[in-house]
Amino acid sequence: MGAFRGDLGARAAIGGVYVVACDQRQPPEFLNANPGGQFKGKDPTVADAALRANWVTGAEVVYIGKADELRRRLRQFGDFGAGKPIGHWGGRLIWQLAQPGTLLVAWKETPDRIPRDVEVALLDRFRAIYGKPPFANDPHRLGA
Repeated sequence: MGAFRGDLGARAAIGGVYVVACDQRQPPEFLNANPGGQFKGKDPTVADAALRANWVTGAEVVYIGKADELRRRLRQFGDFGAGKPIGHWGGRLIWQLAQPGTLLVAWKETPDRIPRDVEVALLDRFRAIYGKPPFANDPHRLGA
């Protein structure tokens, strides 16, 4: 996947991609209710059977995302997990994992490439290996 940076610093808005990874040595445990923020009163909770259908055994990466402004998007991602009503639900299944504090988030700035193009390439590569998208990608197609 290449080198990922660990410091966003206080700079101009820069786009890029990010991944969320987890340790797969233990089977996943899921919460009954998603603690993520409710946007327009919509509950982000997904049924246990759907979460298990989306799980990708053996894959450390559980979500791949992109952002035109990495700093802002990563803040939104964390705020959603903290229960704030953020309108972007990308990766919402992450927060239903019983131990989200053990997750690792890494990112890479892509000033010379369109973030969406890089995200698509990473998702295509993941699908080629595992036969489906990462656990928290495409939640509208649960189990697909």
